[in-house]
Amino acid sequence: MLDANRLRVLVEVARAGSISLAAERMSFTPPALSQQLTKLEGEVGCVLLERGRGGVALTEAGRVLLAHGERVLGELRAAEDAVRATLAAAPPTLALGAFASAGKALVPGALAAFRRAHPHARLALSDVEPPHGYGLVTSGDLDLLITHRYPGTSLPSAGGLHREALLRDPLLLVLPEQHPAAHTRPGLADLAGEEWISGAPGVYNRVALENAAAAVGVVLDVAYETRDYEVALALIRAGVGVGLVPLTILHADSGAGWSAHRPHDLDLAREIHIVHRRRPRDAVSAMVATLRASAGAALPP
Repeated sequence: MLDANRLRVLVEVARAGSISLAAERMSFTPPALSQQLTKLEGEVGCVLLERGRGGVALTEAGRVLLAHGERVLGELRAAEDAVRATLAAAPPTLALGAFASAGKALVPGALAAFRRAHPHARLALSDVEPPHGYGLVTSGDLDLLITHRYPGTSLPSAGGLHREALLRDPLLLVLPEQHPAAHTRPGLADLAGEEWISGAPGVYNRVALENAAAAVGVVLDVAYETRDYEVALALIRAGVGVGLVPLTILHADSGAGWSAHRPHDLDLAREIHIVHRRRPRDAVSAMVATLRASAGAALPP
């Protein structure tokens, strides 16, 4: 039978991308961690990692074992939680992972409401940018993941987890308030000659923008690259460009210095999803209900 501690080592090394970084996170020396991996490879009878100067990469067998290892660790953590739940003194714990803009617009209100309803619960929040985080839920390191899908992109496989849509978050055209089109309802094609603000190539909001532009037959000039919507809004306020920004971000902002419009030529929105294990603990179910209630407040009436 495989050693669960060695499976944990494989999982941590896969997440860190290097043995040295995983060893630092786990408070081991790199040689000790490497030895555990060698023993694990001996147990399964094949190579699990390809080691190189730039770090490590999982072999096909390593990827298969990683998926199983995350599930095994998740079941062990669930068993530990179930035993602790029988102890009256043990408060519920809840670990959430969320992408950055959800951490500003959606999560704070939900955490505050949950804390009021469950004052003895222990909460933790981690930044997890999509498409990452599914393995953390599988292994039990996260109880709940808040993730997204932009138009023109796909969601990763849920891998046996439960995933449900939480919110449809419209993407609006945002212009400086002094822009000539600020008091009209422009479409994407009407702003084809502008300098645009978006993420770098391959970033989800950039993929969505490029696909939307292709749909209306234009090519846009992305002059300023940032995945941070607060930076994008600051640039728009300064009058240097225009952008496509989720409504939840705009609703959480002061609203000064920019003008936002639903494009007349496209209906664009990102989908916000929540992911958890199929047999969630009571605390997870309670947080899901709280997030559903908070989702309505994240958008204007």
